[in-house]
Amino acid sequence: MKQLVLDIRPDAPPALDNFVVGNNQELVAALHDAAQLPGHVYVWGPAGCGRTHLLRAAVDAVCKAGRPAAYLEAARIGDELPQTPDLLLAIDDINALAAEAQIALFNAFNRSRPLGQKLLLAGDARPLALVLREDLRTRVGQCLVYEVRPLDDESRAAILATLAARRGLRLADEVIDFLMRHGRRDLPSLLTVLDALDNASLERKRAVTLPLLREMMQAGLDI
Repeated sequence: MKQLVLDIRPDAPPALDNFVVGNNQELVAALHDAAQLPGHVYVWGPAGCGRTHLLRAAVDAVCKAGRPAAYLEAARIGDELPQTPDLLLAIDDINALAAEAQIALFNAFNRSRPLGQKLLLAGDARPLALVLREDLRTRVGQCLVYEVRPLDDESRAAILATLAARRGLRLADEVIDFLMRHGRRDLPSLLTVLDALDNASLERKRAVTLPLLREMMQAGLDI
């Protein structure tokens, strides 16, 4: 299993090279050349799986290559979408599209061929489960569809240990095991806890152990 753990801090700019690939090799490989996608793409998965990271990273890569690309959040879309020729148009959380925005996206599908546009869409469910107008849901279902597969606990634990080691911080195995059993296991949440543990270790001049983690939780740390 290929793992990329380069600069995956919560505040790191989204990039394809700092997305932890896990079992999403095919999807990430396709997005590395997003401007040349063979068709429209829809990626789906639960909150925290990395959908937004992937869309923003793909748009950033296309822009750096000197081609037009735009990232839009569904909740901010009105009744019109950009009609820039050859545009990669990434729209996040299409499950949250308002009625007029659904019409706008349907129209974008219709004019994408003459404009040379590609649509890169993301949502929280497979196409058939999306609560959208039927004609739009059908169009989404005709896209290349990828499920963003979540990391398993072994991969999450390995990433935490690796990032801690890069900081010169040793995480006791019992700390990692506790976080895997009792904490939120999406990567951004785990990295936030790691930052808090790192700061506490420096301030208190103590090793990161389970007693230290419990003390921090009693003081208000949300894991």
